[in-house]
Amino acid sequence: MSSYTETISKSIRSSTDQLLDIREFVEQAAREFGFGDEESSNIVLAVDEACTNVIKHAYAGSPNGEIRVTILREGTRFQIQIQDHGRTFDPETLRPPDLKQQLTHYRRGGLGVYLMRRLMDRVEYAFRPGQPNEVRLTKFLARPAAGQRG
Repeated sequence: MSSYTETISKSIRSSTDQLLDIREFVEQAAREFGFGDEESSNIVLAVDEACTNVIKHAYAGSPNGEIRVTILREGTRFQIQIQDHGRTFDPETLRPPDLKQQLTHYRRGGLGVYLMRRLMDRVEYAFRPGQPNEVRLTKFLARPAAGQRG
């Protein structure tokens, strides 16, 4: 059986006022792929967090950077690749968040990577010299069990 991959992309400037375009782009693609309301919303939230991290950290809030979002759809795999040319980030340096402290002290921020990992099936980072930084967020579409109808 051959495998067919469909790829669509969108680029934005590194500004939070551009995030609505990305959210709508990802939501439409997720729904077309077959995800329901909750799964689509979770995917959109994970992508929004990843792009916000790029804007805040990789580009230090500068609106002059570029963020490229590419969606690959193959079989049951729905993957979003987010690329930038800003500062690199090593997620292994992060400590797991103290959720109790976050809630008790009403802290904003600091949960992006945690949320992405909770909402997606896979979160991978790639940093190669001379290449864009890349975050890959993957969600698999569940297929109905044998004998069940969707």
